[in-house]
Amino acid sequence: MERPMTQEPSAGFLTGEARSGVSGRATWRDFWVLTKPGINASNLMAAFTGFWLAGHHSFDFGLLLATLLGTALVIAGGCAVNNYIDRDIDPLMARTKDRPVPTGRIRPQTALWMGLILGLAGVAVLVALVNPLSALLAAVGFFVYVFVYTAWTKRTTPLNTVVGSISGAVPPMIGWVAVTGGLDWPAWVLFLFMFVWQPPHFFALAMMKTEDYRAAGIPMLPVVKGFAETKRQTLFFVILILPASLLLYAAGVVGWIYLGTAIVLGGGFIYLALSGYSSKDDEAWARRLFLYSLFYLTLMQVAMFLDPAVLG
Repeated sequence: MERPMTQEPSAGFLTGEARSGVSGRATWRDFWVLTKPGINASNLMAAFTGFWLAGHHSFDFGLLLATLLGTALVIAGGCAVNNYIDRDIDPLMARTKDRPVPTGRIRPQTALWMGLILGLAGVAVLVALVNPLSALLAAVGFFVYVFVYTAWTKRTTPLNTVVGSISGAVPPMIGWVAVTGGLDWPAWVLFLFMFVWQPPHFFALAMMKTEDYRAAGIPMLPVVKGFAETKRQTLFFVILILPASLLLYAAGVVGWIYLGTAIVLGGGFIYLALSGYSSKDDEAWARRLFLYSLFYLTLMQVAMFLDPAVLG
């Protein structure tokens, strides 16, 4: 039987010190981990997708490098500040308790200043070498991730996953704007596609780590509303993914290869989401959905890369 959340989030998350379990001198790897390279890499892939589609597979390599560098610095900065803010709840979860800040290897103030400096440096790179609109989008993504998501909604509402999806949907827009200088319709379609993909992905993760989140007092959807409601909302967003993905074809930036891929993979996604209603092992189902969401996004991006090149 699912239990309601019984522990409230810590009220001192902006002032409390890290709870050190293992301390020691920080290494270069600790500072690297602070920037969450896995998250950064996936977001850079999304930024590259926007850049690639906007340029119709013909682009300025120098501009691409500047776009990716600036975007990477902003994302790294946001992740470092996230480590600073979450220093009171990270020690309470198995998957985060060994991060550099909660273990005491990196001081909270060091993580904060590192994050702010990296974020500002990334915005500066985008302003100087790309264009002001791309820098503005990156700054908005940073603000939403750090302040609206991490410092506020993550600790107060099960809508946190949906709110956090806003920042995760910004990178492809940065890539598009870097090439075109404007927020054309395809840029908004890319935003919508990435936005609706994220809730099912993170709902599945939350179901897999429900007890971790419960221990930390984080009001993730399965903790507060239970698995049944999480499955319903997962299906809702998975159904939205299919028309959102088809809009990119309607925008004229991809062709038949992408269209066929979107229909087949989208159908598979819906089938898997529906199978959750008959699943007898919710955690196993959530793991399958989580892995499929990664598989889906990877193949969809491959289709975006291949289709303009084939058509061109």
